[in-house]
Amino acid sequence: MFRDTVRRWLYRHGHASRVARFLNAAQARLAAAGVGPRWLVMVEVTGRRSGKTISFPAVIADYDGGRYLVSMLGQDTSWVRNVRAAGGRAALRHGDREPVMLHEVDIDQRPPVLRCYLQRAPGARAHIPVDYRAPVEAFEPIAARYPVFRITTAKEARRR
Repeated sequence: MFRDTVRRWLYRHGHASRVARFLNAAQARLAAAGVGPRWLVMVEVTGRRSGKTISFPAVIADYDGGRYLVSMLGQDTSWVRNVRAAGGRAALRHGDREPVMLHEVDIDQRPPVLRCYLQRAPGARAHIPVDYRAPVEAFEPIAARYPVFRITTAKEARRR
């Protein structure tokens, strides 16, 4: 499909092109301002090399009472490496700023979240090689390639 070809082109070689970076920056600013659905957010994380705040748009997948972030481009994305280096500390912005912790999900727990994510994020479908309508079992062979992070807030952490 033409749309998928364009989406893959925007992220060729596993990194955002200039056009994708421009579009992501615009989308992140809109999400941060609270424009659009609640599940479209701007994520802020400290850069592992620069120490500066890095921000990017993301889609939150809701599954089984939890909120999750998924790396549609896999393990080698900067934001995944930054989150790991920051010990999971990040912030979500959609109108208000919400400090959060991102906890990496075990591989065997990822398939249903990946499926939910693809149902909500059509832009990611070109990058994950399983149809969003496929059964959860179809996501098991690829789950190790796509990091998934469970979002918890300070309030949730205190309840545990």
